[in-house]
Amino acid sequence: MAKQTIVLVCSAGMSTSLLVLNMERAIEARGLDIDVFAISGSDVADFLEKRPINVMLLGPQVRFMKRQFGPILEPRGIPVEVITMKDYGLMDGESVLIWAEELMKSAN
Repeated sequence: MAKQTIVLVCSAGMSTSLLVLNMERAIEARGLDIDVFAISGSDVADFLEKRPINVMLLGPQVRFMKRQFGPILEPRGIPVEVITMKDYGLMDGESVLIWAEELMKSAN
């Protein structure tokens, strides 16, 4: 199976960094072949040109970006969703990873 990529988007790419670290720990503990990145909303277009992704998760503070990225990515079968305030506030990497896996499975 090809490596999958999850991208987390926030306003500056900084606030999701801890969540990415927690997700990477969960990925490593489960032995999965998944990359996860945190980027700023302004870097999305450049990132998408360089790397294919399987799911985009938006930080709650940039939920408005779903209107921008959803129409571009969803027709390509790439889910775009907003991370729940609970998971984001707790920086619950395991829960966000499980949800991202579910989104990727449902997109296939």
